[in-house]
Amino acid sequence: MTVMPVPNIRHATLDDEETLGRLDRVTWSPLHSVQPRPQPPYEPFYDERFGPRDHLVAEVGGEVVGYVRLGSPTPLACNAHVRQIQGLVVAEEARGAGVGRALLRAVREEARRHGARRLTLRVLGHNTPARRLYEAEGFAVEGVLPGEFLLEGAYVDDVLMGRSL
Repeated sequence: MTVMPVPNIRHATLDDEETLGRLDRVTWSPLHSVQPRPQPPYEPFYDERFGPRDHLVAEVGGEVVGYVRLGSPTPLACNAHVRQIQGLVVAEEARGAGVGRALLRAVREEARRHGARRLTLRVLGHNTPARRLYEAEGFAVEGVLPGEFLLEGAYVDDVLMGRSL
């Protein structure tokens, strides 16, 4: 078994757009996505809502193997102390090697730098690997929306998780 080196975590750049879009498409799964499988022509990865400034990327050996997107759960000033993870992707070949954990730790520090006091996320109830990782990194279930999504003929819970910073 090959041990993967510790990933380098950095802010995304405009030059990462193609790579991040491709990573998003090859890792698509109903385990973590409520959107249909992307089909060509593909939408740009960056848009008016999320750009490079909203993403941290993980690199191993100069190759991007994951990213995390950090956003605000609402545009309300009274909610500005909360940041939300709005996407976490790790390449198949890098899973189980600490990349997701490194991204979560880095995004926690990034949220703190932006003045956040809380960090939240939403995860599908059937995504056991992600839920275990989030729990191991200090997130707790704060709510469940039962049967919120119908995916591939099965009703799936939307699990709300959060942690203090």
